[in-house]
Amino acid sequence: MIYIVEDDVNIRQMESYALKNSGFETSEFGDGDSFFAACENLVPELIILDIMLPGQDGISLLNRIREDRQLKKVPVIMVTAKSTELDAVIGLDSGADDYITKPFGIMEFISRVKAVTRRFESSASGELRCGRILLNDEKHIVLSDGVPCELTYKEFELLKLLMQNEGIVLTRERIMDRVWGMDYEGESRTVDMHIKTLRQKLGKNGDDIRTVRNVGYKLG
Repeated sequence: MIYIVEDDVNIRQMESYALKNSGFETSEFGDGDSFFAACENLVPELIILDIMLPGQDGISLLNRIREDRQLKKVPVIMVTAKSTELDAVIGLDSGADDYITKPFGIMEFISRVKAVTRRFESSASGELRCGRILLNDEKHIVLSDGVPCELTYKEFELLKLLMQNEGIVLTRERIMDRVWGMDYEGESRTVDMHIKTLRQKLGKNGDDIRTVRNVGYKLG
């Protein structure tokens, strides 16, 4: 069950319709109070949370979710009409698992939802699998066509990020942020160089890492 917390009825219904067409069950809420009341009866598998809400805003609700014993491990995707980097950073620092900025395309929205749910489903087993690439996070091993790959720590983290977001284009800036951290002062060429060596170590399956010109990279 996916809970959608969004005060704009049209956007809320659009998100719900798209998710239901993709095989998900949804419940819709226009404010935080009705959302938390529903959580007392059923804890959702994923929360789509708008940042601009009546009463408490989305960041305040997210902080409350992360402090709640039953809800603190539920993945949250923040949705915001604001496009500034600060809003994204605040959301991620507050415990959001991903964010998407309005206006957004339905295909991107569904891809983000699937990526987050896939990430949390795989975390239970500690494994990610994309095509013929297998990554075991707990054992810190990668197999390509069953053959072990000797990856550096950053190569491993880079591959894990790509696998967690299979099919989604990740910008170089987002990769730098997630793998190297906000405080890293290196150049974006660092990402390109690590992608190059990662492709080589994965053998023919390295071709699954695709370059999206002038944007970044995606797996699959």
